[in-house]
Amino acid sequence: MQTPTAEEMEIRKGLDDLVQALRAKDIEALMAHYAAATVVFDIRPPLRIESADAYRKNFEAWFASVDGPIDYEVHELLVTVRDDVAFCHSLCHVRSKRTNGEKSDYWVRVTSGLRKMSDRWMITHEHIS
Repeated sequence: MQTPTAEEMEIRKGLDDLVQALRAKDIEALMAHYAAATVVFDIRPPLRIESADAYRKNFEAWFASVDGPIDYEVHELLVTVRDDVAFCHSLCHVRSKRTNGEKSDYWVRVTSGLRKMSDRWMITHEHIS
C-alpha cells in the first residue's frame, strides 16, 4: 500500500468534513465543498444539476424529509490526484428516519471530481447512483 501524498490527505480531510456536515444536516458547511459551477448526476430528481445553488436545493429537500441526523458511512474510498485535478470514488451506506416515520437504509456509489481552486480542493463534478 502506498503512503498517501499530502494532496491526498488534504482531499480525504475535506471529504471527512463534508460527511460530518452531511450527517449534521449543516447545509452551509456542506456546500462549502462544492464549486459554484458544479455538475451533479444525482439519484433523486432532477437527475442532472448544473450548479451548487441548484444542488443545495436537493440537499435542503432531503434534509427536510429526515427526522434527526443522517447516518452516513463511507467505504472503500479511493483518491487519485494529479496536479490540480483529483477523482474519488466510494461506496456509501446511508441510514435515516424520515419525517413520516419510515426508515431509510440503502447504499450508493459516489464518484467525485475535484479541482484545486485558490489553494483549496473543490468538488466540480459528482455522480451518485
